[in-house]
Order: sequence, then C-alpha cells, then structure tokens
Amino acid sequence: MIAVAGTIGTGLFLGTGKSLAEGGPASILICYSLVGFVVYITLLLLGEMATQYPVAGSFNVYANRFVDDAYGFALSWNYWFNDAVSVASDLTAAQLVLAYWTDWNLWLVSLLFLLFLLAVNSFHVKAYGELEYWLSFLKVATIVLFIILGIVVNAGANVEHRYIGTSNWRIPGAPFVGGFGGFARVFVTASFAYGGTESLGITAGETKNPSKNMPRVVKFVFFRILLFYILSILIVGLNVPYDYPNLSNRSTTTSPFTIVFALAGSRVAGSFMNTVILTSVLSAGNHALFAGTRVLYSLSVAQHAPKFLARTNRHGVPYIALLCTASLSGICFGSSYIGTGVLWGWLQNIVGVSNQIAWVSIGLASLQFRRAWKAQGRDLHELKFQGARWTWGWGPPFVIVTVTAIILIQGWSSIIPRFSIVDFVSFYIELPVMLIFFVAWKLVHRASFVDIRMVDLRKDEHLERSEDHEDTAQRQKRMGGKQRWLWKAYYLIA
Repeated sequence: MIAVAGTIGTGLFLGTGKSLAEGGPASILICYSLVGFVVYITLLLLGEMATQYPVAGSFNVYANRFVDDAYGFALSWNYWFNDAVSVASDLTAAQLVLAYWTDWNLWLVSLLFLLFLLAVNSFHVKAYGELEYWLSFLKVATIVLFIILGIVVNAGANVEHRYIGTSNWRIPGAPFVGGFGGFARVFVTASFAYGGTESLGITAGETKNPSKNMPRVVKFVFFRILLFYILSILIVGLNVPYDYPNLSNRSTTTSPFTIVFALAGSRVAGSFMNTVILTSVLSAGNHALFAGTRVLYSLSVAQHAPKFLARTNRHGVPYIALLCTASLSGICFGSSYIGTGVLWGWLQNIVGVSNQIAWVSIGLASLQFRRAWKAQGRDLHELKFQGARWTWGWGPPFVIVTVTAIILIQGWSSIIPRFSIVDFVSFYIELPVMLIFFVAWKLVHRASFVDIRMVDLRKDEHLERSEDHEDTAQRQKRMGGKQRWLWKAYYLIA
C-alpha cells in the first residue's frame, strides 16, 4: 500500500496534464510505458538486494557496500535532497489543485498541509503507515472509477453528446507535440511520476518479516501501478486535447483527471475528483517526508552526516532529521513571485532527474552485488528473492544504459531551438552536484572502490524484525468470518 500511495500522486494526477500539453497524447503513452518497464526491472533488482539485506537506507546503503563509499555518500545526499524537494513540490501542487475552486491565499493550504505532515510523522511509524494505507485505498478506488467513467465519456456520455474516439489524436499538432524536444521532455515528467517505487527498499528496515513481505510487494504491486498508469494515460490522451485551455501554463496546471470528470457534465464530479487529487498530494508529501527523514537518519548512522541527526524520540522517530527534511519545503512559498505552474515545473524536473540517478545507482549496486555473489562462489538458490533471476546477465546494464541515455536527451528542448538557462539548470544541475560530492569525499577520505572479493555477503543476511512473526493465515484464522470477508473484498478491489 505504501508503494501505491507513494507512486500514484501528483505525477500521475497533475504531471500528465503538463506532459500532454508539451508532448502530446502519443508521447506520454510511449514515454510512460518505456519508463514503466525500466522501473519494473529496477524494482526487481532492488527487491533482490532488499530481501537479502533488509536494512534502513536501502539502495544508498547498497551503493556504499557494493560500489564505493564516496558514491554512496553523494547518492545519499542527492536522494535526501530529492525527497525534501518532493515535499516542496507536493505542497506547491496543493496550490495548483486548490486553484480549481479559488485563488485566495493559496499559500495557506501549503502551510496547513506542512504542519499536518509534521504532526503525523512525529508519532509512531504506524501513524504514517495507517495514513498511507487509507489514502492509497481512496486513490485505487478513484482511479478504477476514473477508468470506467473515461470510457463512458469517450463513447459519448459527455457534455457535447458526441463520440470522441481518437479525434484528439488527429487535431493539428497531435499526436506528437513539439517534435523530438517535446517527446524527450516527457521522460522527466514520467520519471517524476514513477518516483517513489524505489523508496520501498527504505521501508525494509522497519518492516516485519521483510524476507517474506518484500518479494510479495515487488511481484504484485508494481503491475497494479503500471496497469493504472497506462490505462489512465491512454484515457487522458483520448479524452483531453493537448491544447485544452489552462491545461498547463505559467500560473496554472489543471489535472486532466478533473477535466474528464467535468466532461461528464457534472461540476460536482469535477470537484470530487479534485478533492481526491488534493488528498493524493497530501499522501505523496507524507511519503516523501517519511523517506527523506529515513535517508538523512541513515546518513548520520553511516557517519556521512552529523551524529545529532540520528537522535530519535520515544516513538523511535528521528525527529531532528524530520525537521531538517521539512525545512526545504519553504521553497513552495516562492510561487507568488514566479508563478505556481512554473515553480512546480522546475521542482518536477529536479525530482525527476534525482529519481533517474537513483535508478542508475540501483543498477550499479545490483551489478556489483551480483558480481560479488558469483566471485565468492555463492549459489543462486541461496537468494531469498528468486523473482529477479531471469534478469541475471542483462538487467543491471539495461537499467544503467537506458536511464543514462534518458537523462542526457530529455533536456533537448532546453537547448534547441532556443537555449533556456533556467530549464537547462533544472534538468542537469544535479549531475555536477553529485560529482562535487563524490570527488570531495574521495579526496578527503581517500576512499577506494569496493573489491567484490572482499564484500561481506553474510552481514545483515538474516536480519529480521524480532516481534510479531505471526503468520498472516494464523492471524486471519483468529478473525471473525465477517472480518475475513472484508479483507477479501478489500484485496480484490486493490
């Protein structure tokens, strides 16, 4: 449920509007499908390592352990920055969503959301999990409703009482908008949208029975996310023209999901969808704040950040790391000066590139992990997660090469036909920053690349949560018949 809640958020509900306006319906369908497949392979690689070694910090820790201490240091700070900016991005998105109803003091909703998220994340980790659980359930139910409604609207049940079909793919400029630059630009939005799946590994250190639960998550959850994304994007591209008024401009980004509900002929339906999107913004911000806090905590534990950041309250929450992560959220209050739509676009680019760097790093860590596994004579049957064995030999190189190529070409529109310094910086600023962090740590600590023959493959291999190892079947056996049927109904819907 954390995977669903963390991934289905502003990237899908709002980012598709920006992508549709900049790239057209064919571009978003192709780019989101390609990035979805890449992320699926990446998730398999991460799941293999996270199941074998369920530690807090996830792929940042694996980069330290299997690649290089300096690279892990740079990656961890980059990913913490990603999560912190994600919170700011989600709070900015809240202003865009609220603009559907009013333009009065939009910054106030960002402030209220930030205070609420700080309160939830200050309590026991179960408070975070419970909120994500129910918000993700609302998202899943709404997307199922949207897919059904979108098909009906396309068939003719709309305000114009006409069959839409593929007519929006044939209007002037469609289905590809902006040429190669518009197509390439969609990749960063798609990467922003799929961001969050990789942070599943971060939860492994606080998950009960990770060797049992992590494989289940990797195997089943991503297919649901991919299904929701591809079907939703196809329906959006069919029903909403890329030149729809206020779909995406300097001050406004309207959710195409809200537009489809409004096309059904009901202002109430549009408001309902917009309300759900507002809750999804809250959920995505909650997820980013949780992940950023844990990354900063793991940095402190690994002595890559000041020790005081590892202090926890009586609930085990690293509260100083939480406050530091939330502090960057003040960026969202700059929307009054440069336009909410523009600011959100910049933040979206930064977060999207950071997600891509994380995926490349997962590929690098997996490549080194597998090389070490083979070099030390370990048998593949010893792996706790067997679902990624079919990717041995090609999985990590595929992720590394594909994502690197996407990073390099997606900023095409910021250079050609007219160079835009602000857009160019938002696309590529993290690359030199990563390099600076990497080189600085190398020079100061004289760190060397990890020798795969010397990696301790036994450490943390049998790490499990000690409490509550009760099997799910035994727990459900104790539940009443009515409760069991409720759970079955829930899982069927989800």
